Amino acid sequence: MTKAELIEAVATAADVSKTEAERTLGAFFDTVVKTVKKGDDKVAWPGFGSFSTSKSAARTGRNPQTGAPVKIAASTRMKFTSSSTLKTALNPKKKTKK
Repeated sequence: MTKAELIEAVATAADVSKTEAERTLGAFFDTVVKTVKKGDDKVAWPGFGSFSTSKSAARTGRNPQTGAPVKIAASTRMKFTSSSTLKTALNPKKKTKK
């Protein structure tokens, strides 16, 4: 799903204009980024999942073409963990035949 398709789907589902839907989605993502960036552990939405950060230490990698060592700087990553409710919705248990 593209950004435009997502905005259209949200606008239709919420019965708002595409402009309002885009502004709301933008505000949501900005809030998530600002919150985890300032040091809060995570942003959770019960029944859906949580956004959090994880840090990776600096390390030495290898250039795949030459095999030469390359320094990779430490970084912070955004991570999403789905809730058990979402996992269940995505992977319903199959009924077995008796």
